[in-house]
Amino acid sequence: MSSIVVVVGANWGDEGKGRIVDYLAGQASASIRFQGGNNAGHTVVNEFGTFKLHQLPSGVFNPDCIAVLGPGMVISPEKLSLEIEEVATSGVEVKLCISDRATLCLPLHALEDTLEEQRLGDGAYGSTRQGIAPAYGDRVMKKGILVGWLKQPEVLRERIQFMMDWKLPQMKALYPSFEFTQTAEEMTEWLLEVSAPWRDSITNVTEPLKALQKEDKTLLFEAQLGAGRDLVYGEYPWTTSSNVTAAYAGIGSGLPALHPERVIAVAKSFSSSVGTGTLITAMEDQDQFREDAKEFGATTGRPRDMGYFDAVATRNGVELQAATEIALTKIDCLTGMKDLKICVAYDGEHTENPIWPQTASLAPVYEQMKGWEEDITGCRQFEELPAGAQEYILRIEELMGVPVKMVSVGPERDQMILR
Repeated sequence: MSSIVVVVGANWGDEGKGRIVDYLAGQASASIRFQGGNNAGHTVVNEFGTFKLHQLPSGVFNPDCIAVLGPGMVISPEKLSLEIEEVATSGVEVKLCISDRATLCLPLHALEDTLEEQRLGDGAYGSTRQGIAPAYGDRVMKKGILVGWLKQPEVLRERIQFMMDWKLPQMKALYPSFEFTQTAEEMTEWLLEVSAPWRDSITNVTEPLKALQKEDKTLLFEAQLGAGRDLVYGEYPWTTSSNVTAAYAGIGSGLPALHPERVIAVAKSFSSSVGTGTLITAMEDQDQFREDAKEFGATTGRPRDMGYFDAVATRNGVELQAATEIALTKIDCLTGMKDLKICVAYDGEHTENPIWPQTASLAPVYEQMKGWEEDITGCRQFEELPAGAQEYILRIEELMGVPVKMVSVGPERDQMILR
């Protein structure tokens, strides 16, 4: 039997999934992204350098691993070419398979995204303005542009014209400042030009993945963002525009009948959130901790909101992901924290349904934890950690009801404790 491993987020994204996938990819034959686009980044630190990947799966650095961009993705073509070039410049040969059933995220979508955020003003969603929501919206409206059409230029031009005839009048009516002069012919030519570096990689990705399954190989599936941003189960409407749960891994990858052996929910050892929404456990004084923990958005550079570990929201995320285990990241960032605590419950109205919808009336109920001063970045065994760090991990494990199997004590690939 092939080994199916799915790595997903238990929080609101930015949990360190890229770092976990990079660690696991050494044993994988395929690393697969199954949803999202370039609206979020996965930071990977390894012997090749530090990378902020936006569309390539984090397992791309294993030379024996094919990198699959699944049909559940929306792909920004020019930015994908630049990302491939950046990774290749570091000496990594990218072995790509790109789904012909994924759809394109165009500059027109990014413009639409930006104009809508501006129109919403104070009510904006906190979008990264990369065009993801409009691109997924077009897919649902059956106006999307399939990646496979890049191999059929006539069909591509016809479908672009079809989409533009529908979209441009609406945008002009809703956004008076909107101007767009590119023709369908010009857009087709541009797409064929910018997709040239990877167009030969477009295929029905189901076939190579099925072949690897038959050979009992390990397949590693990687989600973007976390359970709190899932389109259906997240903090709607401040969600992403796709399904980020492990249950979607099969559909979004090209293997709909997927049965994962391991679902690893990645959780940060504290809370952080970027974009709009509610962070119940927000710290009063965040600035220094944010700087020390390097908590800025990988795509936008926006400062993340910082909070104490929220066991209520994270437990909800772990359950939504049907996690078999937890990978706890960035616990080294808590070294020296004087006021270390975990939110174990909420107080206030709507506590019987605290995750959806989130309300400002909720207040965290904290449990004080014992801190530690020792540098833990060199620890490789659980028993080497100071007592405070061990107790912190064990308390989280108890609150989650799922074993913490991996503990990251630093950004480097080998700074990992396996339990």
